[in-house]
Amino acid sequence: MTMLNGLRIIDTLPLAALEVGKHWYWEIGNLKLHGQVFMASWVVIALLIIASLLATRNIQMVPSGMQNFMEYVLEFLRDLARTQLGEKHYRPWLPFIGTLFLFIFVSNWSGSLVPWRLIEIPEGELAAPTNDINTTVALALLTSLAYFYAGLSKKGLGYFANYVQPIPVLLPIKILEDFTKPLSLSFRLFGNILADELVVAVLVFLVPLFVPLPLMALGLFTSAIQALVFATLAGAYIHEAIESEEEEEEHA
Repeated sequence: MTMLNGLRIIDTLPLAALEVGKHWYWEIGNLKLHGQVFMASWVVIALLIIASLLATRNIQMVPSGMQNFMEYVLEFLRDLARTQLGEKHYRPWLPFIGTLFLFIFVSNWSGSLVPWRLIEIPEGELAAPTNDINTTVALALLTSLAYFYAGLSKKGLGYFANYVQPIPVLLPIKILEDFTKPLSLSFRLFGNILADELVVAVLVFLVPLFVPLPLMALGLFTSAIQALVFATLAGAYIHEAIESEEEEEEHA
């Protein structure tokens, strides 16, 4: 608080100085990294790697157990990519879309199934990686880079001709779309996962254990839907970038 001409003026902090919750930072030079987000992400990645190794360590002609489950997952991801990108284009992008879906799906479910809060860290607490806006923004920006790369690799600089089609007046709107796509992807995923975890945490605190169970089950379903929505939109954006005029006419 400062005095100016006899008036009391309350000093305000810059908006950038505001924080929600406490975070455990790793300092690397001048960089500050959210350590708890990296730790939770590494756990999710480790789970996916372990599942892949278990499914492929002894491949059988007639699959069973983990191999059968992972083949079902692969078939689901193949159908998802094929539906969004078409038979001609889906194969090169299947690893990207599949990785997005699996990482988001396992991250979302880990928020409900893994007792992160039992693991003590110096500051803050562990949570699902997608519970942090930095993770969802990074995934959204990767998606944006992917569809720009897809469009430029398929059409070259002619990709930017789409910005003035069918009429040049649409240029500002299409540029604005490139900013709103990653924003909508990141905030939709972050908001839904954060809201779900907060609701369950409050109910567990206020009421007995068995009352929040239906909401936890609903949260698992919602988490799966959010992973599917993110991967579906990523595929749709990539298809929009690489779709040729002939394919647009066929689609119409």
